[in-house]
Amino acid sequence: MRIVILGAGFGGLELATRLSEEWGDDADIVLIDRSDSFVMGFSKLDVMFGRATADAVRHPYSSIAKPGVTFVQSEVRAIDPVARRVDTDAGTFDSDILVVALGADLDPSATPGLAEDGHEFYSEDGAFALRDVLASFGGGHVIVGVTSTPFKCPPAPSETALLVHDYLAERGLGDISEVSLVMPFGAPVPPSPEASAALLSAFEKRGITWYPNRVVKELNPARHVVVMHDGEELPYDLFLGVPAHTVPQVVAESGMCRDGWIPVDSLTLETEYPDVYAIGDVTSVGTPKAGVFSEGQGAIVADVIAAKHRGDRQADSYGGRGVCYTEFGRDGVGLVDVTFLAGQRPTGTFSGPSHEFAATKTQFGASRIQRWFGRDWS
Repeated sequence: MRIVILGAGFGGLELATRLSEEWGDDADIVLIDRSDSFVMGFSKLDVMFGRATADAVRHPYSSIAKPGVTFVQSEVRAIDPVARRVDTDAGTFDSDILVVALGADLDPSATPGLAEDGHEFYSEDGAFALRDVLASFGGGHVIVGVTSTPFKCPPAPSETALLVHDYLAERGLGDISEVSLVMPFGAPVPPSPEASAALLSAFEKRGITWYPNRVVKELNPARHVVVMHDGEELPYDLFLGVPAHTVPQVVAESGMCRDGWIPVDSLTLETEYPDVYAIGDVTSVGTPKAGVFSEGQGAIVADVIAAKHRGDRQADSYGGRGVCYTEFGRDGVGLVDVTFLAGQRPTGTFSGPSHEFAATKTQFGASRIQRWFGRDWS
C-alpha cells in the first residue's frame, strides 16, 4: 500500500511520522514538498524581530530518516483524486491512499497597494525580509492589518502588534511611534473571551489602537494611507499586512474544492473521493488555519489509515482541539486551549501570560523537531 502525502508542514510531518511508527520499513510513504526545509510558524516572528537567524530556524527535509518514508522535493503540477495520481516535476506518483496537506497560499496582489507600499509577514520570505526593514525603521505610525478572511493563525496579528511596540520601545523610538491593529473580528481571539480580554488589556497598557470588525481594503501608496472596507482611512509610515489566503492553484484545478477549499468529513478528514484525505489549511473542516490543528488532523488520518489496513472499524475521530501559544511580548506567553466541534460553538480557556509558558512554548517546538527530524533544537 503506497501512501502519498502532499505537503510537509505540521500535518504532513505528523502523519508520515505516525505511519512510520506503525509499519516501519514495511511502509511505502512518499512525502512531497516544494521546499527544502521546514520552518516552525512562530520562528518567523523570532527572525523578524531579531531574536533568531533564518539559518537557525530552518530544518532541512534532507535530514528526515524515518523507516518507510521517502522525501521528494518537487513542485506538484496536477492532482487526479479519482485515480489518486499526482504529477510533479520529479515524475508521476500513483497511490493507494492520497493525502493533500498543501496548506494555503498567500496572494498579496489581491489587496491593491500592498505589494507596492506595504509588507506581508506571513510568508517565510516576507517575515525574514522584515528583519532589516524593522531594524532601519526610524519610527512613526505602524499599522498591522488583516486584508481578508480566513487567515492562518488568528492570534498572529495581535502578537505582531505587541512585539512591534516593544521592539520600537527597546530601540528608543517609543515616544515618536504608535501602533494600530486592524482585524476582522470583534475580539482578538473570538473562541476565548479570557485570551481576548488579556490581549485588549495589553493593547491598552501599550497605547495600541484596536480597530475591530474591520479589514484593510487597499493601500494608497501615493498618500500612504490604508483604506478600510467602510471607507475610513488611516495614515501609516509602515504597514505590516496579512495578505489574502487562497487554496493552491493545483488544488483548485483538481476539482476537489467547494467554495474555495476542500470539504472533508469532520471526523475522519476523508474527502468525497475514496481513500483521498485532506488535512490542515487546505480544508474547510471548521478549525482555524493553524499548525497545531493540522498536526492533530494528521494524527487522526494516520489512525484511520492504520485501522483500515488492520481491518479494524475502530479508529479515533477528530476532536477539533488545539493548544496555541500566544506572544504577549516582554518574554510573556499565554496559552489558549480551544476546541472546535462541527455544529457547536467553539470553546476555549486561557492561562498566562507568563515566563513559564514561554519556556513551555520553546519545548513544544523542540519536541516537534526532535520527533519529526530526529535532531535537537533550542
